[in-house]
Amino acid sequence: MRKIYLAGGCFWGMQGYFNKILGVINTTVGYANGITSNTSYRELKKTDHVETLEIEYNSNLVRLEELLLRFFKLIDPLSVNKQGGDIGRQYRTGIYYVDPTDIPIINKVYDFVEKKIGSKLVVENEPLREYILAEDYHQNYLDNNPDGYCHINLNAVKDPVFYKIYTKPELNELRQKLSQLEFDISQNSATERPFTSEYEKFDEEGIYINVVTGEPLFISHDKFDAGCGWPSFTRPILTETVNFYEDNSHGMNRIEVKSAKDLAHLGHVFTDGPKDKGSLRYCINGSILRFVPKSKLEEYGYGDYIVLF
Repeated sequence: MRKIYLAGGCFWGMQGYFNKILGVINTTVGYANGITSNTSYRELKKTDHVETLEIEYNSNLVRLEELLLRFFKLIDPLSVNKQGGDIGRQYRTGIYYVDPTDIPIINKVYDFVEKKIGSKLVVENEPLREYILAEDYHQNYLDNNPDGYCHINLNAVKDPVFYKIYTKPELNELRQKLSQLEFDISQNSATERPFTSEYEKFDEEGIYINVVTGEPLFISHDKFDAGCGWPSFTRPILTETVNFYEDNSHGMNRIEVKSAKDLAHLGHVFTDGPKDKGSLRYCINGSILRFVPKSKLEEYGYGDYIVLF
């Protein structure tokens, strides 16, 4: 498990939002990086601590880049000491890390957002000096007080990480667009024969998109050779990308993987993958995928995904 600390204004809403993200194992709220080693909610103005969310997450399920991109979508990164209706130094924004290996990822996402906005961000980017757990009544406040104050729209968790929307064509259009095999796999849960996909041994750098909608599904650095005859990955490109369904067909008990937006059948996920990557093996029909090289992401309209490399 890994940890990252994020300050985005009132920590009630921050915790309510990130608790909904797949791969987030546990969260607490507290006070970080002040001028004293102790504080309380009533003393924040004196001690200069910032309301902060501690996120413990499984990096085999959700990448740090996604957590940070979601964070930047929640906050106003140009606002000094103010988020929503909350004003004061305790509501400043910040990213606080405990593992130096996270620094390149944080800086990469920070620079990406800064370039997208076109202005210098005022979000702190520092090592965590101290973290003081907040009082009990602040923990999971919105779970215990569903009508409580929140400057964040918790339904925003359903919004795409990137702004592009992918839609499913009408069925007749799909029949014209897809090959018979692609149609049968995506719409009727068929399976291609093993060792027939051009991507089974493919190892170029880039992303794999859905042939139905064009939505990115997987990224090359999560791909591995499982020897099973189908392209295999350790995780989807983003947590929002796929949904899971129990599949008892053909006398087997499996977990089916479908693309979340259009419910196209992709394949199945098993627990015999690389142990150091979380042991998951997404066994995917190559015919449902199209590869976009890293060098052509911008050309084909996927420029934002460069931040994941």
